[in-house]
Amino acid sequence: MAANKKLLVLPGDGIGPEVMNEVRRVIDWMEHRRRARFDISEGLVGGAAIEAEGAPISDATMEAARTADAVLFGSVGGPKWDKLPFEERPELGILRLRKELGLFANLRPAVVLDPLVEASSLKPDVIRGLDIMIVRESTGGIYFGEPRGIHKNEAGQRVGIDTEVYSEEEIARVARVAFDLARKRRNKVTSTEKANVMQSGRLWRAVVSEVQAAEFPDVQLEHMYADNAAMQLCSRPKQFDVILGSNLFGDLLSDLAAALTGSLGMLPSATLGAVQPGGKRHALYEPIHGSAPDIAGQGIANPSAQILSFAMLLRWSFGMEEDAQMIEQAVERVLAGGMRTADIMQPGMARVGTKVMGESVLRELEKLI
Repeated sequence: MAANKKLLVLPGDGIGPEVMNEVRRVIDWMEHRRRARFDISEGLVGGAAIEAEGAPISDATMEAARTADAVLFGSVGGPKWDKLPFEERPELGILRLRKELGLFANLRPAVVLDPLVEASSLKPDVIRGLDIMIVRESTGGIYFGEPRGIHKNEAGQRVGIDTEVYSEEEIARVARVAFDLARKRRNKVTSTEKANVMQSGRLWRAVVSEVQAAEFPDVQLEHMYADNAAMQLCSRPKQFDVILGSNLFGDLLSDLAAALTGSLGMLPSATLGAVQPGGKRHALYEPIHGSAPDIAGQGIANPSAQILSFAMLLRWSFGMEEDAQMIEQAVERVLAGGMRTADIMQPGMARVGTKVMGESVLRELEKLI
């Protein structure tokens, strides 16, 4: 088989290298089974890149990301780099990747698997069967707007400034992603903002409505203030299908939705760019759990979210739907068999570490094949 799937792997910091190692074993299994062959390169990002290359991500790694068909990302950051100036922090690595690759649409599924219903803090009947997709705009808004910074005012007091800025095109393009996804799901989009107190929220609501009316009249659209959406997620989460939000509100709501599922260690994400004239689109895939420095190096991290991020990569970047579903099914079967890492441990289950969890997924893949 030709190695025509060019993949850049960026393990990063904390538990990133540990969980990424389990994905590499899945990739090796796929190649051994002749299901696919990948042209893989690996680079540094975050604190690891700062230590070795002097920056959160080097120009060479950025160029590798531009030429790759997809980027599989681990995590960045940790206490070791907390005192660095803002412009030198490890998190700037992922922000640069999003900005320079034009990765404007972050897709975060929040799915409650049957074996983990009891792991949620909510009542089982509230979250059983939950399947939400959150679409977060990821290259604009308050995380990138100018002016920003900390300065002293005329009274000598420090003032922190962050600016929420959105153009109508930035809003329209991510809205189209949400509506298109809804067509493939349950045909409903809930758009979140704060149009009652923010001018950017007023524009957000107006543009999303215009896109729906002109291009997606068959998709149901509702508008909801972001704070109300947070409350509704905790009380009646199954009312939602696709939730659309800005960089800030999408970030907050997706972490809240993740908590409903029982653990951040179970949830993957994809961040997509625009489809280019040749058909290629830049894309980055990562678990949403972060670097978890408190457990790094202990071999107890849950690799499931990283493995499921690879499944999303197969689906969205390589069109390998059957293989993506097989990996997702293998993870669910491991959970159904009673295997649990510490973050999702329940009474009566078998507590295992990172490596055993990965090995268990491989065993289930063998059975499925």
